[in-house]
Amino acid sequence: MTPPLPLAEALAAALSVPGRAAIPFRDVAGDPERLVTLHCHRPASHRPASPVVLVQHGMQRNGAEYRDYWAEDAERFGLLVIAPTFGPEHWPTAEHYNNGMPRDDDGRLRPRHAWGFASLARIQAALRESGLTTRPRAHLFGHSAGGQFVHRLLSTQPQDAFEAAITANPGWYTLPTLDRPYPEGLGGLGLARADLARLLAFPQLILAGDRDTDTAGPSLPMQAEAMRQGPHRFARAQFYLEFAQAEAARYGLPCAWRLQNVPGIGHDGAAMSRVAAALWFGGGMPDSRTIAGWASAQGAL
Repeated sequence: MTPPLPLAEALAAALSVPGRAAIPFRDVAGDPERLVTLHCHRPASHRPASPVVLVQHGMQRNGAEYRDYWAEDAERFGLLVIAPTFGPEHWPTAEHYNNGMPRDDDGRLRPRHAWGFASLARIQAALRESGLTTRPRAHLFGHSAGGQFVHRLLSTQPQDAFEAAITANPGWYTLPTLDRPYPEGLGGLGLARADLARLLAFPQLILAGDRDTDTAGPSLPMQAEAMRQGPHRFARAQFYLEFAQAEAARYGLPCAWRLQNVPGIGHDGAAMSRVAAALWFGGGMPDSRTIAGWASAQGAL
């Protein structure tokens, strides 16, 4: 059997022409037994100096769908979109995907470079090595379970590979405190106050749909730690920012986070993707009529 190409070579080959591609990736520097599939979209207008957007899917492990949510804006703005997909065969639970799997089956703390979160910085490095981008850092977006993934990545990993990050509509949050155990807080992971300071200083943008207010359902975390943050996702987003600001004040640290409420949108990954693209590349927050036109009847996890 022919061995797989190194990731940079595989990316260069698959994306040598515009269009979509699905690239299998086993991270030899992290957890090579677990497959990640990179669902990609390269528009004809993309150039190496154009932005890269890494897009994290929700609990349905639907990376190809999330890639497609970004397709129209990828074409409009020349974005290279990569949706790393942590499929259910190898990443079956929230502990594996949403939480990054920091511990092994015996409860021992794994090296931080082996956590699922760490693969994204190596994907960005491979994109640079491939010649597909000359940008040192990527934009990072995640919705629902992907929003859990994104803010926990920022909370536990080096942030050098990312120039901007949006956490959209997660079911609950890991709070920026060392006084509560992970995943409610950041305790027990070997992190220190300096890590907390770096997290609070990163310009994380929290997107919260103001109709994401369901108080029950199979995708809403209902454990006690989550319920302490509020009855629904919209309330929990407000709580997360307020907690961060209070924690920053407690230690005399700056907090660079910002919360953007999105009017008329519920738990809708497609609409929130469009809002994120507008904020980053389209000049700012769209008007409410434009946003309403993006709303999905059923939303998307």
